[in-house]
Amino acid sequence: MNFVLNLLNDEILRVEEQFRKDLASRVPLIRKVGEYVLASGGKRVRPMMLLLSAKLTGYQGESHIGLASVVEFIHTATLLHDDVVDSAVLRRGQDSVNAVWGNEASVLVGDFLFAKSFSIMVREGNLEILKTLSDATTQMAEGEVLQLISTCDVDLDEERYIEVVRNKTAVLLSAATRCGALLGACPPEQEEALSAYGMDLGIAFQFMDDALDYVADQDAFGKECGHDLLEGKVTLPLIHTLKRCNAEERKKIAGIIEQETLPDEDLKYIVGLIHSYDGIDYTRDRAKLLIESAKGHLASFADCPAKEAMIRLADYVVSRNL
Repeated sequence: MNFVLNLLNDEILRVEEQFRKDLASRVPLIRKVGEYVLASGGKRVRPMMLLLSAKLTGYQGESHIGLASVVEFIHTATLLHDDVVDSAVLRRGQDSVNAVWGNEASVLVGDFLFAKSFSIMVREGNLEILKTLSDATTQMAEGEVLQLISTCDVDLDEERYIEVVRNKTAVLLSAATRCGALLGACPPEQEEALSAYGMDLGIAFQFMDDALDYVADQDAFGKECGHDLLEGKVTLPLIHTLKRCNAEERKKIAGIIEQETLPDEDLKYIVGLIHSYDGIDYTRDRAKLLIESAKGHLASFADCPAKEAMIRLADYVVSRNL
């Protein structure tokens, strides 16, 4: 990750400055909440992917800075809304916005970030980029609803779950890399290759989050262990476990995820089952396959620092500690 950060250092600093400019508002609470959440320690993976894709395709202009800000604004807006839907109290290791300022402020500032994002996109004047990011935002909303209707569904299979992940999470990473390709005006096949890189990396990223939710230390991961389970989210480690466990275990799991609370003994029971049925290893192995696929999409590009950084960024996704 240090290689990536060193390569993009100046541009990332400019993106951070762009954040502050784009948060300008006559309403002080908007800037206060926006700066709080944007300063909360996110890795800026989505902006990095757009910047690296633009660099890989030889783009020489300035529009990549504003668009990198846009993808982070869109991502941040979804986090604000997600935390309200999930009644989350932690985000990236600190109090969530809704825990500090309430649900109303969280939703409304999220709305501001969405609106501001589209204002910036229109300002850039590239209709293909506007279409890419607006389509991605629409799919993300569909993914949120798909996840909602899948809550507590022990019959959710891997194929349907990947559809949720593709729409809710991976589509924005795919859009980020496609935007870099559009800025660089590369051939259509390379544009598709970069979009596919982002999609595979995005799904792998979510799979690793799924695994970390069951095993990571709260201080390191930034949210409570078992938070997905408490919200009734059936993710890949549990899907794999449900497929392999017996009828009695399956019935007990269903009862636990329907509860409004998650006692420690219930969390330990499910974590124990997930380990017994290799749910964590299975999830990580699926993520590794996707990362290899993502790196394969870069084959048509000449070797250069940007390509090396994109390979290392992909490897970083599966190197986070379990």
